[in-house]
Amino acid sequence: MAAKSESEDGVERISEAEHAVMEALWKRSPQTAAEVCETVCKERGWSIPTVKTLLSRLVQKGVLATQPDGRRYLYTPLIARSAYVGGESRRLVDRLFGGRAAPLLAHLAQAEALTPDDIAEIERLLQEMKK
Repeated sequence: MAAKSESEDGVERISEAEHAVMEALWKRSPQTAAEVCETVCKERGWSIPTVKTLLSRLVQKGVLATQPDGRRYLYTPLIARSAYVGGESRRLVDRLFGGRAAPLLAHLAQAEALTPDDIAEIERLLQEMKK
């Protein structure tokens, strides 16, 4: 049996499929399973049972709350998107770049993955950090 993969904050890691469900709920919540399905099912080729399975896993992981609403449930995120993105970004930098962001930016620049707008935004952020 595989070991659970947890982040530093004790929350179990979210799979790519679970992340798609979370994105729908971060954009608007609370939502029912059917409403989440309206957002993600067609694009991903999923059915409502798939969404319900993913929602159930996210509830078990402690990242979604449920609230009964008649014969259905409403789902609401318990973690903010910014907190999730921050943790995942830190893990990426730690795992692939030895905990340093500069090599990540260098890699993106060398791979021509940075647009002129990206570069301008990075420059603006760096100037703000220097103040």
